[in-house]
Amino acid sequence: MSWRVDWQASVGLLGTGLKYLAVTMFVPLFVAVVYMEDIWVFALSIVFVTTLGFALERIDTDPDIGPREALVFVSLAWLTAAVVGTIPYLLAGFGTSSTLADPVNALFESMSGFTTTGATVMGQISLEQHSHALLIWRQLTQWLGGMGIIVLMIAILPEVAVNGAQLMASEAPGPELQKLTPKIAETARVLWLIYFAFTLMYIAVMYGLHLAGFAPNMDLYNAVAHGFTTLPTGGFSPQAESIAYFSAAVQWAAIPFLVVAGVNFALFWHVLKGEVDVMLENTEFRAYAGAIAVTTAVLSLLLVRGAAPPLDIGGVTGGVTENTFRQAAFQIASLLNSTGYATSDFAQWGTHAQVFLLFVMFIGGSAGSTGGGVKVVRWLVVFKAIRRELYTTANPDVVEPVRLSGSVVDEDAVRGIASFTLLYILLFGFSAVFISLDTARIGIELTTLEAVSASLATIGNIGPGFGRLGPFGNYLFFSDASKMLMIFLMWVGRLEIVPVLAVFISVFDRNQ
Repeated sequence: MSWRVDWQASVGLLGTGLKYLAVTMFVPLFVAVVYMEDIWVFALSIVFVTTLGFALERIDTDPDIGPREALVFVSLAWLTAAVVGTIPYLLAGFGTSSTLADPVNALFESMSGFTTTGATVMGQISLEQHSHALLIWRQLTQWLGGMGIIVLMIAILPEVAVNGAQLMASEAPGPELQKLTPKIAETARVLWLIYFAFTLMYIAVMYGLHLAGFAPNMDLYNAVAHGFTTLPTGGFSPQAESIAYFSAAVQWAAIPFLVVAGVNFALFWHVLKGEVDVMLENTEFRAYAGAIAVTTAVLSLLLVRGAAPPLDIGGVTGGVTENTFRQAAFQIASLLNSTGYATSDFAQWGTHAQVFLLFVMFIGGSAGSTGGGVKVVRWLVVFKAIRRELYTTANPDVVEPVRLSGSVVDEDAVRGIASFTLLYILLFGFSAVFISLDTARIGIELTTLEAVSASLATIGNIGPGFGRLGPFGNYLFFSDASKMLMIFLMWVGRLEIVPVLAVFISVFDRNQ
C-alpha cells in the first residue's frame, strides 16, 4: 500500500492557515495597546507569521487536497500553529527570568493551549509577572483550538471549503462527523456560531455576576479570559488559584457551561430547530449526562466521608452540604470532559478520591464536543461490542449488530473504535513508564500516581494531574525529554492519533 502524498499541496494550504492565524493576534495586540504592555511583542509576531504564511502559500497556490493530503495538512496545521504560537512567549520572555523564554517550555505551553490541554510550565501565573496581552494570548489559543482551527478555516475561507469534508473529518473529535447542512462550510459556520454564542453568554453571565456584586474578582478582563478557556474545555486561567480564586457564585455559574462544553455541539443545532427530542433520545448524550450525575454523587459521598481535608484555598469544608456538593459537581464537570479547572486542590485529597478522579479522566467528552479523552461514544461501542461477543459466543446462530440511538453501527466503525481504544491505552501506558524512568534518571522521585496522571492528563488533553501536577502545580520540573514526549502526547491526543500516524507513515513510506 502506497502513502504517496502531495506535500506541496499540504504545505501551500498551511501557508493560507498561517496568514489567518496572524489575524487572530490582533486580539492580544488590542489588549496590549489598552494596557500599554508588550505592544512590540505582538506587532513583531504578526509580521513574522504573516510573512511565513505568504511564503508557504506560494509553494502551491492551487492545492488539490485528497484524503492523504487532508490527514497530513491537518496534522501539520496543529503542529505549526503550536510552533508559531511560541513566538509571543519567546519575545516577551527574552532577557527575563520567565520560564517561557526557554524554547521547549514555550512549545509546551503553546501546544497545551492550542490542544486545550491546560497543563502549564509557567513558574508563576500572575498579572504582576506577565502582561495582560500575553496571558490573553494564552487563553485565546485555547479558544481557537476548542472548536478546531481547521473547522474555523472551512467556515470562513472559500478556498479551503472546497475540500472541507475531508479536512473536517480528519480533525473532528470522535469517530464520526455529523453533517448538519448540505454544504460542509455551512456546517462549520453553524458549529462555530453556536460555540461563539455560548462563549458570549458565559462572558455576560460572569461579568453580570461581577456587576451585581456576587463576583468581586470577576472583572471584564477575567470574564473574557475565562470565556476563552471554559467553552473549549481548556482550563488555562490568568489566576494561579484557577477558579478557586473566585466566589462560590462564579463556581456554580460555571458548572452548566462546563457540562455544555462536553456535549456534541451538533445536538444544539437540533434544539435550535425545535427538535429537542433528538438530544434527549441520543444515546451518547444520555450516557454523558448519566456519567456526570453518577460520578458527582459518588464523589460527594467520598467527600462527606472525609476524603478531603479542609484547605486554605477553595477547600472542602466538612459537614457543609453546599460546599461539598459544589466541589464534587465542579471537579467532575471539569475533569470528566478534560477542562481541568479546579475549585479545590484535589491533589491533597485522599487516595480513594484521587483514584476515583483518575477513573473519571478516562471517560472524556462527547464526540463533536470540545472535550478530550477517549469519548463517551467510544466506550459505549466498546462495551456493546464486548457484550455482543459474549452473547454470540453462547448463541452462535444469532446475528447481533451493535446499535446506538436505534441505528446499527457499521462493523468497520466498530473495529476502528476498538483499534483506537487499544492504541490509546498502549500509548498511555508506554508514556507513563517512560516519564517515570526519565524523571528517576534526573534524580527526581515521581510517585506512580503522578507518572500515570502525567501521561493521562496530556494524551487526554486534561491538564492537571496529581501530586506536584495538581491544579495548583505545574510541569516545569520535568526534563526536556519528558516535556517533548508530553508535547507529542498533547498533539496526538487532540488529533486522536490517526492523522499523526499518517504523517509518519507518509514520511517513511519507501514507495515515494
